[in-house]
Amino acid sequence: MSADNAKRVVVKLGTGVLTSGIGQLDTQKMKSICAQIADAKKRGLEIVLVSSGAVGLGMGKLGLKSRPKQIVAVQECAAVGQGILIQTWAELFAPFGITIAQILITRDDVDVLERHKSMRGLIDKLLADGIVPIINENDCVTAAGLFIRFGDNDVLGALTATLAKAGKLMILSTAPGLIDMNGTGEIVPVVEKITPKIRAMASGTTSTTAVGGMITKIRAAEIATSSGCDVYIASGSEENIVAKILDGKQVGTLFKASRQTVSSRKRWLAHFGRTTAKIFVDAGAAKALQNRGSSLLPAGVKSVSGKFRRGDLVEIVDVSDNEIVARGLAEVDADKIGEMLSKSGGKCGHKDVVVHRDNMTLV
Repeated sequence: MSADNAKRVVVKLGTGVLTSGIGQLDTQKMKSICAQIADAKKRGLEIVLVSSGAVGLGMGKLGLKSRPKQIVAVQECAAVGQGILIQTWAELFAPFGITIAQILITRDDVDVLERHKSMRGLIDKLLADGIVPIINENDCVTAAGLFIRFGDNDVLGALTATLAKAGKLMILSTAPGLIDMNGTGEIVPVVEKITPKIRAMASGTTSTTAVGGMITKIRAAEIATSSGCDVYIASGSEENIVAKILDGKQVGTLFKASRQTVSSRKRWLAHFGRTTAKIFVDAGAAKALQNRGSSLLPAGVKSVSGKFRRGDLVEIVDVSDNEIVARGLAEVDADKIGEMLSKSGGKCGHKDVVVHRDNMTLV
């Protein structure tokens, strides 16, 4: 981890931390968070906040008792609640002399490469000027609810940490950490690697305002740790929780960052770009990609799904278990691969590279 990574911290705050009921902000708890962030800035750290709460606030303002099921109703709640949320943050940070900036993100803002770069540049500029960016997903304009469902703010926090090249991500909610429900019943203090056993400990949420649960927190941890970021899952209600984590005290669960660092380009390939195009490969080709860092050659291709052109993002899938092996940029059009397969009776022997290893990342 570089020095710049180490001083950059993303703090994700769940709805349960920020509210004391539907539509009611817990301003005392928010004041405490502001004080802790002010203290962190005095240590020379750069802080990015990912703040939930807009939909819940809108629900309260509109007199709703449970999260709406219709997308347009969720958008309405977000539109009503977001202004209340950001105004409250601005007022609470003001006594500490801290300026905030609101950033509302849609999926395309991080998936489309040029917009991804622009967003990263904006975050860098705000932090360089001592401003605290407060990020939330732009629920009120998201089409078809894709980002509302995919982008519960745990995952948004992880994508933000990856985008900002942060060294730490704190996911603060009502969950005190990852609990070993299949064993001791105690909080797991450290997770070196996320395994099927770790995933089995997760469960969903029963909250009327939140989306996700421990399942999405572990997914978020997978994204951020693979990008070289330590992830902490802890209770946002614990006194001085931000300071305790920064001081290295044992609270909640620490998911340790991967020791293998990747370039910004490969981070984008792994976590940001969206695609429905797939290239199915045999087990031998899958092993070559995973174990030898090879490029994908036509000889290992079994079939393709979806339309794509040269330079488009594709997923590479092992046909033996239907698991995604890698993501990368295609070197040839889907039609060309299809033609090669049909001419060779389903086994392609063409020498051209289908996906080059420099434009590919394992997942």
